Amino acid sequence: MQNENFRRKVSVIGSEDFSNIKITEPVRYAAGKLGVKEALRHGFKEMGIVRSMRAFLELNQEDGFDCPSCAWPNPEKPSTIAEYCENGAKAVADEATTDKIGREFFKKYSVEELSKLTEYQLNKFGRLTEPLVLRPGSIHYEPISWQESYELISEELGRLKSPDDAIFYTSGRSSNEAAYLYGMFARALGTNNMPDCSNMCHESSGVALSETLGIGKGSVKLEDLYGADVVIVAGQNPGTNHPRMLSALEKCKKNGGKVISINPLEESGLINFKNPQHVKGLIGGGENLTDIHLQVRINQDIALMKLILKRLAALDEAGQKVFNHDFLGEYVDGYQELLDDLARYDESSLLDLCGVEEAIIDETVALLATSSNIVICWAMGLTQHKNGVATICEYLNLLLLKGSLGKPNAGTCPVRGHSNVQGDRSVGIMHFVNPELNERIEKHLGFKAPDKEGLDVVGAIKAMHDESGKVFICLGGNFLMAASDTLYTAEAMQNCELTVQISTKLNRSHLVTGKTALILPTFGRSEKDMKGDKLRYQTMEDSMGRVRQSRGLLKPTSENIKSEPELIAELAHTHFGAGHSVNWKAMGEDYELIRESIDLIIKGFENTKERSKGIGYYLPNNVRDLDFSMLPNGRAQLTRNPLPEHDLKDEELMLMTIRSHDQFNTTIYGMDDRYRGIYNERRVLFMNAKDMEKRNLKKMDVVHIKSTYNRKVRTAHKFLVVPYNIPSGDLAAYYPETNVLVPYDQYADKSKTPISKSIKVTVEKAI
Repeated sequence: MQNENFRRKVSVIGSEDFSNIKITEPVRYAAGKLGVKEALRHGFKEMGIVRSMRAFLELNQEDGFDCPSCAWPNPEKPSTIAEYCENGAKAVADEATTDKIGREFFKKYSVEELSKLTEYQLNKFGRLTEPLVLRPGSIHYEPISWQESYELISEELGRLKSPDDAIFYTSGRSSNEAAYLYGMFARALGTNNMPDCSNMCHESSGVALSETLGIGKGSVKLEDLYGADVVIVAGQNPGTNHPRMLSALEKCKKNGGKVISINPLEESGLINFKNPQHVKGLIGGGENLTDIHLQVRINQDIALMKLILKRLAALDEAGQKVFNHDFLGEYVDGYQELLDDLARYDESSLLDLCGVEEAIIDETVALLATSSNIVICWAMGLTQHKNGVATICEYLNLLLLKGSLGKPNAGTCPVRGHSNVQGDRSVGIMHFVNPELNERIEKHLGFKAPDKEGLDVVGAIKAMHDESGKVFICLGGNFLMAASDTLYTAEAMQNCELTVQISTKLNRSHLVTGKTALILPTFGRSEKDMKGDKLRYQTMEDSMGRVRQSRGLLKPTSENIKSEPELIAELAHTHFGAGHSVNWKAMGEDYELIRESIDLIIKGFENTKERSKGIGYYLPNNVRDLDFSMLPNGRAQLTRNPLPEHDLKDEELMLMTIRSHDQFNTTIYGMDDRYRGIYNERRVLFMNAKDMEKRNLKKMDVVHIKSTYNRKVRTAHKFLVVPYNIPSGDLAAYYPETNVLVPYDQYADKSKTPISKSIKVTVEKAI
């Protein structure tokens, strides 16, 4: 045993070596035969043919399991052949792989050795098969029994001076049942320190929607997209991140609707979609999806929307009845104030800022002027800016002016990235205080929940860095790689007394740890969760607020792994004992008890056991009912949103982080991004040819990317320059490799979402 100041010599970044890169022209369509081929290839390679076909046939079916990938909803009548996409198949293959690692693997490889590998290499080792502990002074994980692991956590929690020295992080892969128990355990302990992945992605959506419409969720159902006059897809790449959404856009087009895409990159999935479920998609030309593409400069959406709104307002004032004045008069506040605000801006200045051709804007205005049923979809391209909340509010102004809310085929559609991130929040994973929720907890669970606001992700990282956060527990995810400011976050995690990862596979958060670290292996979404002879199920909430059942069918990867609800319940039982007001142990054994408790405690959940069967049931949504009684004057709110202030220096460019087609969040399935023409490499920097010429850079030159905030310089080393169709002054590169550039203390106003989509950087040629 070494002294308590011992710190493991682990690599926070992993390997920065290049692979054998190949660059081609970007693929101009999504899915098709190639998508089917890639889905099957991943499945067969990871699971074998029989296991793959069993899993794929039950994926997203009524009596099957929900996709562990994105939160896109299932149709009311799902396809019986393949209700999944290429990336959903990759996600299932990744978690249901037959490759395994356990005690012999960790005896052979130290955390220091493993940390030198890439995220892709770490993920490829396979499933974790038993609980493991990394003790102080050691560089090798070793086996530990489940009960010993619970006791170790309980002892560390018991040593804390305050419950607020513990932090409970939740990723979006957890079920409603697991997240509910986890949140109630944290509250019973006495803390609201419950940061979650929403803090890093759609928190801006929740804030903007709550302030303007009274609920932090979208208002549309899947079928609303089919009949919309116009679907706007802003700051989103559905071809890679939510591929099943393309089927909905295809139906919209066939019904006469139009699609407008707004993004600095022209993404393949929105150019053309070859639906593999149709003959035209397999052997024909597919469906051209985007009617109008607005190639806006990074974080200039407000300028673009103000220009569009100004021109729509001019048409309305000229008597064309562009806006829905009946709707505005009955349901909306702030109309005249908004018009006064728009009048302050010069059209030519807005046009210059957004960078979009005027003719394309005129085409957009003409289409929107004659459309009444509009759906706006968005993702992190809007949320992860300093002005992310304001940007979303500016888009919402369009829906309010058009009266495109509270009726079929119109409304808001924030597209959540992870499969149950919205459900986690619904069942109580939140760092802020809800007095009504606390009252119900005290009434039905018998303990008093804390009334002090807890830590979000930003606050949690700072607390750990300042050594006031001492125990850090992660329910899923790869926190180190998901969070901003990678080096700072690594230092924070290493300051902890104990870090606990509840996981299915190895990732860097298992290697950059506190003095003591635990890995607690859990079931994948596709695996059978049996208790005796009973197959247990869990529930999820999709992006559109529908709750439905999910039950696995594959044999678990090991007999020594546990479900998330069961291991949380057993931990709580160990810590609180049998005399606690909550019978944790019983809940861990019988999930129906958890659902009964959720129905009592969580607003909107009712008779979940029965109503979650089949296609499931929708949670209440005030926007669908045009009920804005919780807002000022009982009305929805139009907002006045200032333009962003970038203050770029002459040598600075604006960088946005993006995903490759072979990844989901921080999980890297492969090294290719065929939609952008990149193969066998991730350390690339997409750059406008004019910007390259100005800096005397050529294709494949090696550069370092630097960001400077508050006089602190952060560097992402060794990236290959690739010329690309991106606005001049803008850059794009994959995360998590570029998260090192995002300062932990630079985030969206109000929501604290990191500025990962608008980082001011310089590019320096490597010597």
